[in-house]
Parts: sequence; structure tokens; C-alpha cells
Amino acid sequence: MAVVVVSYNARDDLLLCLRSLQEAGTPAPPTIVVDNGSNDGGPALVRAQFPLIEVVIDPANRGYGAAANLGAGRTDLPYLLVLNSDTVLPRGAIDALSDYLDAHPRVGLAGPRLRAPDGTLEPSCHAPLGTLRSVLEKGRVGRALASVPGFGPRWALINGPHDRARSVPWVTGAALAIRRSAFDAVGGFDESYFMYAEEADLCWRLRHAGWEVHFAPVADLVHRGGASTAPVRGPMALQKVRSAIRFYRRHYARPRAALLVLGIRTAMLFRYGRDAIRLRITGDPLTRSRLAEDLTLWGRALRRPDADPLPEAQPG
Repeated sequence: MAVVVVSYNARDDLLLCLRSLQEAGTPAPPTIVVDNGSNDGGPALVRAQFPLIEVVIDPANRGYGAAANLGAGRTDLPYLLVLNSDTVLPRGAIDALSDYLDAHPRVGLAGPRLRAPDGTLEPSCHAPLGTLRSVLEKGRVGRALASVPGFGPRWALINGPHDRARSVPWVTGAALAIRRSAFDAVGGFDESYFMYAEEADLCWRLRHAGWEVHFAPVADLVHRGGASTAPVRGPMALQKVRSAIRFYRRHYARPRAALLVLGIRTAMLFRYGRDAIRLRITGDPLTRSRLAEDLTLWGRALRRPDADPLPEAQPG
């Protein structure tokens, strides 16, 4: 199994990830770091501290999927593990994921269990984007249904116990164990997604090509989450909107996609009105600054919700 790590201005997290990789497999797996034009000195440090790791720099920063495809093209091994730079692997994780793909030849992609640094579970199994189930799962109804004896454990995804391997619509893209033949068969990641929804899109295309997508809790990876996106919280939120719209328009009939986009615009209009009211009544300078930033972003989204990727948004 070869490992592809996508990174952008996450030097400290990247170094932790690479150190964990040195002990996660026997021997250490071939690793390619694809850097999306960082200015934090990360690539130079990787070359100095990990001379056997290949570093590829894409200064154009074409997005997460494009970076992952670039890394995948540097190896011909039968399995790939695509990682966010803010992940840490336990000892034996590489072998465990490789063994799982060996034992399940129809699985094109498998996602391991993810945990936050404090050990809490990060839900990583998801219903297809734009479905009623995906909406229900995120609210009180989904949590209630998940607790129904007999039904809940089979139905629940993000609210499920995450204690058994199972076929799922898609898994969180922080760590993806991928069968190379399946990846190549569907053309890899769709590079029209700058960031967000690219893993949901890949899983959708794999399943429609006859491959299975599995959640495989054979290893617990630590995922810090948002390490490189926290400084640009607002643009990242808007990027999620734009990626969701792209997914709807690519995979659903025009009437359904239009209805889903209308739902997104309605939600953004609600947020704009809510934040405008909060801005008028709050006196805290920091809160006012954040709300003013959010209002600007929601206004941009309402005018052009399907515009090109934001230059402030940086995948990795």
C-alpha cells in the first residue's frame, strides 16, 4: 500500500502524520506528500527529516482531489491510502487496511474509524448527499431513530455505534484506503471539486460502477480536523455550499437538483437574516467582526452560490 498525504500550511501536523507513518506499517509504506503551495516551510522540513519520502509541490493549488490524483500517479502499487495531513496512524494500521482490502475483493474503497485527539469518536459514515436520510440523520429525528432497538443499529450511519464493518454510501475523506484498479476504473477524484464532497462523489461513482464502499473499523486513526481550514472558517463554509451544489447537479436529475439548490439558497437567506439581526443587537467587538465577515460571505453565496472556488480556500 502506498500513502498519499495532501497538505497545505499544516507543517506541524504533517510532521506528526509522517512520523506515525514510519511506525504504522512493516516496513514503512512508500509515501508521497503532495503540497498545495505551502509557505510555512513544510516541504523543506519533510525533505530534511524524511529523505525517503517523495515531496511533490503543486503551486497552482488545484484542489484536494487534484492533489490526491497527482500523488496517486506517482505509484503503481495496488492499494492507496489517501490521508489528510492532520491524521495520525496507530501501529499496524497500514497492514490492517491492506488485509481488509485483501479479504474483500469487491470493496473499492474503505474508511477506517476516526477519533479526535481526546479519543472521542468522529462519525464518518454518511447517507448520500441531498437525500432525506442525510437530513434526518443530522437532527433529533435521526438520533431518535438510532436508538430504536433492532432498527437503529442497522439504519443509523453518523449516529451509529461505528463498531462493525459495513457497506455504506460514503465515508469521511480524512483517510481513504482505495483499491487502485477501482480508482483507475472511475478516473480517480473528480478535479472539478476544489474541496469538500470530492470523497462523496468518488464513493458515488465507485458504487455506480459496481464496487462496494465500506466502513472498516480495523484501525483507529486520530483526526484533528480543520487544522488548515480553521483560519479561513468563513470561506470554507461557503466552499462546502458550492461543492454540494456541484454534487447535486452532477448526480441528480435537473428538477431534483434545482429543488436542492433552492433549499440551500433558502438556508443561506435564513442565516443572512439571522446574523444581520445578531449584528444589530450585539456589542462585543469580536462577535461583531465575525458576524460582519459571515454576512459578507452569505451575501456572496446568495449572489453566486455556484461560483468558482474561493481563492481563500486552501485544501490540505
